Amino acid sequence: MSTKIKDDKVLLDLTSRVYKVVVEHGKKGVLQSELWKELSLTSRDGSRIAIRLEKRGMIKRDRMLQEGRWTYKLTPLRFPVQIKSIEEAPCMTCPDEERCSPAGVVTPLECILVESWVQSDRIDIPAKR
Repeated sequence: MSTKIKDDKVLLDLTSRVYKVVVEHGKKGVLQSELWKELSLTSRDGSRIAIRLEKRGMIKRDRMLQEGRWTYKLTPLRFPVQIKSIEEAPCMTCPDEERCSPAGVVTPLECILVESWVQSDRIDIPAKR
């Protein structure tokens, strides 16, 4: 394996690890300086990875003063897709699935199974006040 390919794989792995930690901190974000300590990265390497993720539109970097030093707060702009929201959808086991389409004889727009599923899922969500 060439050194360039090996370096690219290491960088991709580090980038994935950084993004994962930022996502784990959610909308509250994580300080860049804390992240580097957590992942045992140099500030130079960490900054380069954060800039790369920012350019890709995956995170936001907000400059802030923390304990007399400038750092960045990293927050995710995009979260990985979660399958949990659709894993119980009735469409997966529906006997009419092959004939179903928005303009078809069987349509999800008027499907009682989909309607029941959406309503039952809504019951689990606490009302916002």
